[in-house]
Amino acid sequence: MKRRLILLFCFFQAVATAQTFNPFYSALTANCNQDSVTQNLMEFEALGIKELGTSAIDDTYDWLVSKYTNLGYTDIVVDDFFANGWPTKNLIVTKTGTVYPDTYVIIDGHYDTKNGTGTNDNGTGTAIILEAARLLKNINTEYSIKFIHFSAEETSLQGSQHYVNTDVVPNNMDIKIVFNIDQVGGVNGMTNNTIICEQDMSPPSSNDAQSALMTNELATCIELYSNLMTEISYAYGSDYVPFMNQGEIITGLYEKNQTPYAHTTQDSIEYIDLDYVYEITKGSLGALSHFAIAYEELAIPENKSNDLNVFPIPSDGYLTLSIESLVGQPIDLTISNISGAISHKTRISSLNVEQIVDIMYLRPGAYLLYIEAQNQRYYKQIFLK
Repeated sequence: MKRRLILLFCFFQAVATAQTFNPFYSALTANCNQDSVTQNLMEFEALGIKELGTSAIDDTYDWLVSKYTNLGYTDIVVDDFFANGWPTKNLIVTKTGTVYPDTYVIIDGHYDTKNGTGTNDNGTGTAIILEAARLLKNINTEYSIKFIHFSAEETSLQGSQHYVNTDVVPNNMDIKIVFNIDQVGGVNGMTNNTIICEQDMSPPSSNDAQSALMTNELATCIELYSNLMTEISYAYGSDYVPFMNQGEIITGLYEKNQTPYAHTTQDSIEYIDLDYVYEITKGSLGALSHFAIAYEELAIPENKSNDLNVFPIPSDGYLTLSIESLVGQPIDLTISNISGAISHKTRISSLNVEQIVDIMYLRPGAYLLYIEAQNQRYYKQIFLK
């Protein structure tokens, strides 16, 4: 939990708009289940006050392990340490990437609480991470994902600091981004339509520019895949701090309307805006899918068709395609990389004589373009400069 001094120290900047809506990510976020998120929050609250040395914090750790086990995850690691003289545990669950298995997107939040059940601080982050893990379990991602639940955040970030000191640094872990979610329940009864996206503005400065870029991407994803607006501000006082102090690239989410009940017995589900948490879940899943590059498998058609004309090749960001026999007909167009990961998918209701396709948002490289229509399939290899 933290307090943001909005009037004195808050900084904002424009959100980048280079990203493009991804239909596959949208389909994933549409599968977010508000009842599932709410149920996780209720179960988290029922586990009690999760302070160091209590049975409640141990029970919450066991509850998290059972959640991931029931979802089918097998790479579940306990990170034991002592905080303020008490034994406690971080939980690290890894989903292996298909292209970059040794490079990690970390999504994290703490599960310990202070003075109360901590349903907002940080049951909300915990529930969102669990829902993301549920929905991505059987989805391919190019980068590996670590779902991390830290303990001892409320006692000077000891859990995340321990993990950085004993795992990240000595193993020279290759981290693409650390995505922290902490206290995002808003205030029930208020208009909760904006989420704060946090970027690194602290020393060392070497990671600040990349953090700003990734935070802009986070904000764009939130607005693409949820009904929320975004503001960008500075990162501080949560579990990304030990990472950013080490030079890693971080970003995070924090509620715009700050609850007055954090660290009290009233930090309960009664004072949380559950619709707000649901929207943040959708935006977070979209962002995690973007950071880890989630994709669906695509079978390669057996025959390449000479009827499909595509130009220019290589492309500078736009393609013109034509299939004379299909003019005026609906088609399904898909672009995948060579390994079969889908990068672009859309339905064109009526094919033009020369159909323009915008692929500016794709990275340079080789791709396969597929068209399906009238029980026929066409494909050609394309290149983007």
